[in-house]
Amino acid sequence: MVQESDLAEAAAEADDLPHPHDVVGKHEEIPITDIFDEVFMQEFTDFDSFDEMVAASPSDASSAAELELVPDGTWDEFVAEATTFEDEEEMVFAARDHWVETQLGL
Repeated sequence: MVQESDLAEAAAEADDLPHPHDVVGKHEEIPITDIFDEVFMQEFTDFDSFDEMVAASPSDASSAAELELVPDGTWDEFVAEATTFEDEEEMVFAARDHWVETQLGL
């Protein structure tokens, strides 16, 4: 089941949104643990943090910094079992929307 997002609707209804470059620089990288913050993780997963989720995955990874150690198929199965999402793609898009909403105060 794809999680519905009301991000576009909330942005359309907002009176004063900041310029995107005021939120994040053009070439600035956003840490993965900022996107998968504790609020998101506690609401949609069985874990308190993204590091905790990666460490609990069936792999040798012990933190988000080692996420590449988790095989793709294994990660999708783990996401389906340990979150409200069907797979990694669904979780990533939901986390992205959550991060944007948080940054824009929506």
